[in-house]
Amino acid sequence: MAEKEPPKESPKLRNCDAYFEMVQRRKKVPRSLQENLTSAFARIPVSSFPDVPRGKVIEILADTTVGEAVKILSESNIMSAPVRNPDAGNSMNWRDRYLGIIDYSAIVLWVLQSAEIAAAALSATSAAAAGVGAGAVGALGAVALGATGPAAVAGLAVTAVGAALAGGVAADRGIGKDAPTAVNNLGDDFYKVILEEEPFKSTRVRSILKSYRWAPFLPVSTDSSMLSVLLLLSKYRLKNVPVIEQGKPFVKNFITQSAVVGGLKECGGRDWFDCISGQSLSSLGLPFMSKEEVISINPDELILEAFKRMKDNEIGGLPVVDGPQKKVVGNVSIRDIRHLLLQSRLFSNFRQLTVMNFLKMIAATSPDGEKVVKPITCKLNSTLGDVIHSLASNAVHRIYVVEGEEKEVIGVITLRDVISCFIYEPPNHFDDYFGFAVQELLNE
Repeated sequence: MAEKEPPKESPKLRNCDAYFEMVQRRKKVPRSLQENLTSAFARIPVSSFPDVPRGKVIEILADTTVGEAVKILSESNIMSAPVRNPDAGNSMNWRDRYLGIIDYSAIVLWVLQSAEIAAAALSATSAAAAGVGAGAVGALGAVALGATGPAAVAGLAVTAVGAALAGGVAADRGIGKDAPTAVNNLGDDFYKVILEEEPFKSTRVRSILKSYRWAPFLPVSTDSSMLSVLLLLSKYRLKNVPVIEQGKPFVKNFITQSAVVGGLKECGGRDWFDCISGQSLSSLGLPFMSKEEVISINPDELILEAFKRMKDNEIGGLPVVDGPQKKVVGNVSIRDIRHLLLQSRLFSNFRQLTVMNFLKMIAATSPDGEKVVKPITCKLNSTLGDVIHSLASNAVHRIYVVEGEEKEVIGVITLRDVISCFIYEPPNHFDDYFGFAVQELLNE
């Protein structure tokens, strides 16, 4: 019998390998210290890591509506949550019980595509053609065919537009003009339709999870090593790692990049930590990108473009830069999408809303009432310890490296970069992972 061929490596995995190889080349940490640290992390069980706040992992059922999922994430002050399959019954297999992880990035993709499809429907048809009849056909067609993802969303979006038009919302308000004008003119009614009325009200997390999946559900067991967790959060670019108990397919803990960096902050004073954290960024090869590789947004560009840029580049935030010197004046995070989804006054004008006006409107609702929340920055002569302290203390996912009086952005340091400074991957570390090669699961 012929042996089963190993799965082909995906471009995403090749990128992970290239990133980690670059990190190992650039950081100037004694090899002996690296080996000792990696060996130490390999001996620390995952069960020793602190539990999530309140001791319970927030889960979202696959049948939860998208609107309700947004509220759960926002009210719980979390970026993501495991999605549980209500159809799993009493299965003790975690692959049956959990369908994936839902986060703001997935919802961003869904909202943006929904809005674009709705805009196209408005500009390409007349009020009569885009009315309830066309909408109903789109929605019923999607349901009848069992379609999910973009196909189903297309039908739902047309229905939403049809409902708004039938109610007189769009009467004499730009039908036949360009798509952006048409969508803007729907105003608050469009927001109401997209999250509060049928059929969008019935759009479930399950539907968008399959087509807008940002990361796989890739757990570790309580007796796994913290080295496995650190590698998944750094080299393999996961934002979070669920923890389960062997033989019990329930998520017991949820370890995030932020939690790990917060834990590192508390290690100040220990020799192994101070040896690395006391080094300057430049001596560690940070930032791990050139100035030309920094993806940014200008204050007068549309906030929609900012979120689209994050989606296209699979990143969680952008520096807002102004002028020819690219002075950093703000930060836009993927998490900020919640302000669009939960505040109708923002959503109703999202196609005309500039990045700076968006930031000002967010700041106006903050307790301290600042005009615009200041971006977190550092300089090349800052130490890694300084960066860890800033990231953990401000609960942010990235810090911008600046130089000169104008504070020109010359690099970005992420939580992933920080974790990568402390470890390397021993040969064949993930060859046996719950009976699978981790590369196989990541390729899925």
